Amino acid sequence: MRLHFRPVGRSAAFFDLDKTVIAKSSALAFGRPFYRDGLITRRDVVKSAYAQLMFRLGGADEQTMARVRDYLAALCKGWSVEQVRQIVAETLDELINPYVYAEAAVLIGEHQAAGRDVVLVSASGDEMVRPIGELLGVTDVIATRMSIVDGRYSGEVEFYAAGPSKVQEIRKLAAVRGYDLAQCHAYSDSHSDLPLLEAVGHPTAVNPDRALRRVAMERAWPILEFRHPVPLGRRLRERPAVPMAAAALGVGVGVAIGLALYGRHRRTRAAAAA
Repeated sequence: MRLHFRPVGRSAAFFDLDKTVIAKSSALAFGRPFYRDGLITRRDVVKSAYAQLMFRLGGADEQTMARVRDYLAALCKGWSVEQVRQIVAETLDELINPYVYAEAAVLIGEHQAAGRDVVLVSASGDEMVRPIGELLGVTDVIATRMSIVDGRYSGEVEFYAAGPSKVQEIRKLAAVRGYDLAQCHAYSDSHSDLPLLEAVGHPTAVNPDRALRRVAMERAWPILEFRHPVPLGRRLRERPAVPMAAAALGVGVGVAIGLALYGRHRRTRAAAAA
């Protein structure tokens, strides 16, 4: 399904990042270099991956998002901001560039050609999201901001870009720039972004989780399936989105593999305890 846009006045298209624009978690993508450089432990890597999996499978209510926010703040406390920025800059081409959905890159370009501002909206940290935006030719970013004292993260979250907080920021931006949100577009894969999608006149579900897919179908929102991550230097500009039936098969295989791995993990632990 391809969307075509007429040139417009001052409006915007808001894109969630993970699983919408890129085919992985932007925060977890940098886990390996953070571990290599001593910022996180192996236990932190496993715990973060498990939390991400539970978030993806079960969605997130306000309590869950608050716990993730607090865990993030505690994990990053004391990190050098410059070191984080350097790690991201050095590994961006390897860890993110190959995982940008070609369909998302095309869609972003179409919105820009139609005269819309494009804004990335992500719960990941600004130090990660902004360079990813630059890869895509996007300069406007709404992302989580950590409090910084003397060049290091203080352990406090200045702004957590999740759930309703995303909507507060886009409304502020709309007020400053004169956007008519009824004429704006938004894209996300997660039910936790329902407030964001409801805030605009043209919401679209991309690779939606089960809860968001149900809402999108009930409300007759467009549903897009992005399945072709490629380096931006080799964008497949004319490649169509995967039909929903084929995408569902891919999701089913992924879930089956995940359940098999989880079952094996449980059996291994039980055998060790016996």
